[in-house]
Amino acid sequence: MTLRRAFILLCLTLLPSAGRAEETVTVHRQRDTAKLNQPGGGLIRPENGVRAVSTVERDFIDRQSPTATAYQLVALLPGANVATSDPFGFSPSTNITVRGLNNDAIGYVLEGMPLNDAAYYGGYPSQFADSENYRQIALAQGSVDLDSPVLNAAGGLMRLQFLDPGLKPGGQASVSYGSYNMNREFLRLETGEIGSSGVRGFVSYSHGATDNWRGPGRDTRQHVDFKFLREWGQGARASVLGSWNNTITSWYPQVTQQDFKSYGIGGPNNLAARYDVNDANAGTDYWRLWRNPERTLYVGAPVHLPLTRRLSLDVTPYTQFAYGNVPSGSTLSETGLYEGTAPLPDTLDLPGAVDGAATVRANYSQRSYRSGFTATLHYKAGWNDFLLGYWYDYTDDNERQSFTAVNALGYAPDIWAEKRRATILLANGQQLLSASDHTIAQTNALFAGDHITLLGGRLVLDAGFKMVMLQRNGVNAMPGPQYHANVNDAEPLPRLGLRWRFNTTDQIFFNATTNFRAPDETAFYNSYDPTSGAIEVAAAPGTKPEYSISEELGYRHAGRWLIGRATLFNYNFTNRQISTLVSENGSLIQSTINAGGQTSRGVDVELGTRPWHHLTTYVSGEYLHATIDNNILAGGDLLPTRGKIAVRSPTLQAAASLSYDDGHVFVVATVKYTGHQFATFMNDERLADHTTGNLALGYRFSDTDHLHAPTLRMNFINITDEHYLSGVATPELNARNTTGIYGTTITGNAPNYYIGGGFAALFTASTGF
Repeated sequence: MTLRRAFILLCLTLLPSAGRAEETVTVHRQRDTAKLNQPGGGLIRPENGVRAVSTVERDFIDRQSPTATAYQLVALLPGANVATSDPFGFSPSTNITVRGLNNDAIGYVLEGMPLNDAAYYGGYPSQFADSENYRQIALAQGSVDLDSPVLNAAGGLMRLQFLDPGLKPGGQASVSYGSYNMNREFLRLETGEIGSSGVRGFVSYSHGATDNWRGPGRDTRQHVDFKFLREWGQGARASVLGSWNNTITSWYPQVTQQDFKSYGIGGPNNLAARYDVNDANAGTDYWRLWRNPERTLYVGAPVHLPLTRRLSLDVTPYTQFAYGNVPSGSTLSETGLYEGTAPLPDTLDLPGAVDGAATVRANYSQRSYRSGFTATLHYKAGWNDFLLGYWYDYTDDNERQSFTAVNALGYAPDIWAEKRRATILLANGQQLLSASDHTIAQTNALFAGDHITLLGGRLVLDAGFKMVMLQRNGVNAMPGPQYHANVNDAEPLPRLGLRWRFNTTDQIFFNATTNFRAPDETAFYNSYDPTSGAIEVAAAPGTKPEYSISEELGYRHAGRWLIGRATLFNYNFTNRQISTLVSENGSLIQSTINAGGQTSRGVDVELGTRPWHHLTTYVSGEYLHATIDNNILAGGDLLPTRGKIAVRSPTLQAAASLSYDDGHVFVVATVKYTGHQFATFMNDERLADHTTGNLALGYRFSDTDHLHAPTLRMNFINITDEHYLSGVATPELNARNTTGIYGTTITGNAPNYYIGGGFAALFTASTGF
């Protein structure tokens, strides 16, 4: 069925059915996984804690594109600034900042288990889960739970929750087809109670594929989610849940502003469709050399056990595996090679070599294992709820860069770079490498706190303390001046919060929180150019951990028709860590810049209405003023950055949503405005503001004997086909040549940007059973 025919069929279905009032009696049994028409269309709910939290509910998720990632689903929440490279969320070239703090400053936790990258702290939202399996996504913009197993969360916490398995056997199925030859299939099977065990579960599988919306390439994704749950006694429950993900994505090149002005979304801003060693890039821009394969597995087992009437225990063991290759097209000499700083006697025989050099694929592979657990005791006595806990985390991370020869058609075998024989080998049988490091990291954290409820629940006080100890032991296997790279950090992290409820509808809250974040692993290791022995990326083992103190003061209202929140916030940072990308022999890997001190202040606002004649509205906004507190070292001089605006920190953001849902017909229109943001610490280049809008509409049929709420849905993404730069990929110190404090000329470098995804339409047919 073509997209046009599917859309016509949807419109014909909607028109004659919109007024059938007698069919609305089936709404409550049709929507058993979500309350219909939640406040703000599922984008807001009443909160009672001591910190700012915004929540996306199932009601909103159900009506969005089924390919939407967790980043895309929270994009309308206050403070969330999402940069994407494709409309459907397949590409890993995506980013989120919250109150100007980058994605690697945010903790990602799925039902108690951490999802952050073991080495770089960032999140990869297309790996987390399929959107059909989320019950809700909560974004705490400023602080995290005391027992959260995260190290890096100055930017807050994204807490993900799966649906609980159904009590009866059944499931859900959907098929989607859309722009750019996009297709997706999803199936979830629910076991119901298995025998008389009390155990119930679900397993889901999805497959999706799409052509690149600009330039050549095709992305594929296979994904499995599962959850098995048993509940018993007085609130006791134990579950096993997780996700497996396998993707192969094609790279979307990031661009400078000058290139975007000159070529827009076409021409040299894309990779080449054909391999040509005679082009301007000697064939290194061939798209098949840049395909990025990733494989991940997350498994957790949260358990809640009431031990006595007052005492309970929460334990969450978890494990994580990830392997991926971030390749690129590169060139390699046949002679004069180096292993680290040591010259090699080898002479290579590379296919297609011209004047002693040939095009190759440079592989940057990462293999990481992670496991750990959190254990928390809760003891309730009178108005106190004491907690005492321990978190242990162990990670084993191997990263290396090898090279693969390319034949006359541009083919390089084994894009995963797992088979040694497929890579370029030296005469002694060893791989030719430009980087090889291995890191073991262990985290031990002790935490204690008290949740105090006074005056019949009108006053809540939270006090807590967390002591985090991080030990990293690493080795750099490349010959050179560096071998061991060891570091030990220990940080005390106190916190305090309160909430006062004036009446049943109004309350204020305040919290003060401390956070710290250790540098990325890449900060500790040199990597080398194999053709010269020169350092490609220099280690900065003396980089100090980031430390921050944040405060929030907020007001909430939850009335008959309106739910809202306004929050003032303030952050003070030392050794602020700014994430960027660096080129390692062509491969783009994450690194950090120490930006010294930073102060960030602003206000978040969000308002949502309760349903009125099936209509709900939601609006959010943020004003942010983030400034650099000191001049930044550049070479042997200082850049005059004191008082400049911090990078990736838009002064203004605003979003709005209008939803209609009568149980059969639904329509959701959303719009997001993001103000300009600076891409350099000197504020000599900035990203322009942009506005995008999405539209969803559909129809739910009544239940039949075998099908539960069959639904037809259309999603239109970036409906105005805005061509824009969606975010800053590589912040730079300065874009233009600048005179330093001591008179040195500091050469400028142009930042690179993500190009936002273009217009896309997606038709989905789904049903429960």
